[in-house]
Amino acid sequence: MILLAVVGLLGGVLGAMVGLGGGVFIIPVLSLFLDVPIHAAISASLLAVVATSTTGSIGYMREGLTNFRLGLTMETALTLGALSGGLVGAVLSRGVLSAIFGVVMMAAAVYMGLGRRSAPEIPEEGDSLGVLGARYHDAHQGIDIRYRVRRLPLGMFLGYVAGNVSGLLGVGGGFMTVPSMRLLMAVPMRAAVGTSSMMLGATGCAGAAVYFARGLVDPGVAVPVVLGVAVGAFVGSRVAVRIKSSILVTVLAVVLFFLSVQMILAAAGITLR
Repeated sequence: MILLAVVGLLGGVLGAMVGLGGGVFIIPVLSLFLDVPIHAAISASLLAVVATSTTGSIGYMREGLTNFRLGLTMETALTLGALSGGLVGAVLSRGVLSAIFGVVMMAAAVYMGLGRRSAPEIPEEGDSLGVLGARYHDAHQGIDIRYRVRRLPLGMFLGYVAGNVSGLLGVGGGFMTVPSMRLLMAVPMRAAVGTSSMMLGATGCAGAAVYFARGLVDPGVAVPVVLGVAVGAFVGSRVAVRIKSSILVTVLAVVLFFLSVQMILAAAGITLR
C-alpha cells in the first residue's frame, strides 16, 4: 500500500508540473511493475485525476492563471467524451487497452519532448478580449498577458476527443487539451495548463463513474494512489508556477517513451523485466 501511495505521489507531482495529469505515469507503473490489472489501474487513475484537478489547480487559481469561463465551456465536451470513452474502455481486453495506451503515451512523450518549448507570450493588442478572453500577470517576464480565445468550435471538438481518451485510458487528457488551447485557440501556455488542470476533475468523475458501475474499481489500489496523488499534485502545482520546467519535461518525456514501448510490447506478450 505504501508503494502504491509513492507511485501516486510521484505521478501527482510530475503530472501537475507539466499539465498532463498523473495517469500517463501511474497506469504503466501499476500495470507493468506492480501487476495491477489494467482496468483497476485505469479506474484508480481516473479517481486520481479528480484529486489532481482538485488540489493541483489551487496554485494556478492563486496565480490568476485559470480561465474559468473557457474551462466551464470546454468541460461540457470533455464530460460527454469521458462518458462515451469510459463505456468503451470498460469492455476492452487488457491487451487492446495496453496497446492503445502505449501508442497514446508515446505521442504524449513526443509532444512533451519536442513541442513544449514555446516562445515568450506576447500581450494581445486592443481593448476587447472577447467573451472568453482573460488576462494574468507573468512573473517571469514581468508583464501582464492579455489574450483572446480563438477557434472555439474546433477546440470543443478536440475537447470531446480528449474526453474520450480520458475515459478510455484513465489519463487526464491534458496532453490533448493543453496543446489544443495553446496552438489552436491562442491561449498562453501557463493559462492553458492552469485551465486544463481545473477542467479535468469533472472529466475524471464521468469516466470513473462508468468503471465504478461495472465493479472495476479496486479500493485497495485506488485509495492509496489517490491519497498520494492529492499530496503530489498540490506540491507540483505550487512548484510549477515558480520554476522553468523544461528539464523536468525532457526527463519525463524520455521516461514516458520507455514506458510506452514497454506497454506496447506487453500487449504483444513480451516483457522486458
